Amino acid sequence: MQRKFIFERNGAQEAAIFPFDVILFDVGGVLLTNGWDTRERAVVLARFGLDVAEYEARHAAPYRAWEIGSFSLDTYLDAAVFYTPREFTREEFFAAICAGSKLLPDGAMDLLKEIAAARQCLVGALNNEARETNDFRFQHFGLRAIFQVSLSSCYLGLRKPDAAIYRRALEILGRPAERILLIDDREKNVDAAAAMGMKAILFTGAATLRRELTELEVLQPESVIAR
Repeated sequence: MQRKFIFERNGAQEAAIFPFDVILFDVGGVLLTNGWDTRERAVVLARFGLDVAEYEARHAAPYRAWEIGSFSLDTYLDAAVFYTPREFTREEFFAAICAGSKLLPDGAMDLLKEIAAARQCLVGALNNEARETNDFRFQHFGLRAIFQVSLSSCYLGLRKPDAAIYRRALEILGRPAERILLIDDREKNVDAAAAMGMKAILFTGAATLRRELTELEVLQPESVIAR
């Protein structure tokens, strides 16, 4: 269903079609800090006295499997951390992982809430995230109450920038690619979405994103809102 919004032109109100049926947000790097990326891992590894090079050598393959839902948290931790006895528990290690999640400075959370509150389109996530960290972050930061659809890698068994996840997203959403907008902080993910015919914005900061969304007529100019 195409939704309409009202704007003024020459003193008269006119109806226009909202430019997108669906707006999808990446989460880590757009709304929140990354869940378990290189920087976040380094902090936790230092806290527990783990060797970074050794951890990274064991981490890559099981992490990808965890991120697409093929591995559970326990299976990932067995491969990357608890292959030898430790002086700390799984629960302590996972709590430290979760503690690294914070609102992203200069992130797009306020813009997400503004778009969702306007109810002009479907708002959702298209993100790479393991199930347990994804569930924690969505719950802790209130994203479940905002997103109407969650196309997370752990649920789809696919991850960006693989073309298959964009095809699956289009199939699930059932809307033309050009009616879907993705906001992502990684150029390769933006390029992959654009290759599928979706509109995609590379996120570099909240002020820039607001300007880009205003140019696309997703948001009204601040001068109009103030009036």
